[in-house]
Amino acid sequence: MITVPGQLAIKTIHGRNGDFNVGRLATSIGEFVVKNAELDQYTEGKYEGDFIIAEIRPSTYSANGRMVIEIRALLGGMTLSNIDALSRDEARRLSPQEVDPIDEETQAPAPDTTKATAKSKSRSSRDPLVDTTPFGSEPAAAASKASADDAALFGALWPLGDVVKLDATVDRRVLRQQRDRLGVLGYEFAPLSQDWHLAKA
Repeated sequence: MITVPGQLAIKTIHGRNGDFNVGRLATSIGEFVVKNAELDQYTEGKYEGDFIIAEIRPSTYSANGRMVIEIRALLGGMTLSNIDALSRDEARRLSPQEVDPIDEETQAPAPDTTKATAKSKSRSSRDPLVDTTPFGSEPAAAASKASADDAALFGALWPLGDVVKLDATVDRRVLRQQRDRLGVLGYEFAPLSQDWHLAKA
């Protein structure tokens, strides 16, 4: 591992698995593509600081009838000191044709049981013979279901405090769901401290 000062330009791409970020790290030892999962929490921009590079390796993928070979840096951490907006030219240099890292992963996708579960739940909620919720308790039932869903989504992080630091080692899909849910719950990401803070009313 080495620590080098540099600038990480992050671009947000809207893919079929949701929004994801790709980065280009410019340092004195070279320029590298960065696709760490934790980048999905950041907003588009240029981030200056010190970057811990755990690994540098070539990577290939195919997209739109072309084969792309790039040099990737796997970050082991970073300490950020400054944030700037991404200019139009810089955004253009970060290709919008990037493949989502979820699609690049070689593991077979886990069977999607959420659709089947959602269908069976929606059927049962429409069937008056199956729905046994007492009249007038729907808001409480919905709140407790949301709380149970959040507990399952956040795992050991639940219940959430005023400051939340997500674990970037979880599955990318889960990390994106956690990111999106934190936004709905009123949290804002603080790039310099690299954690989420509950917005004060």
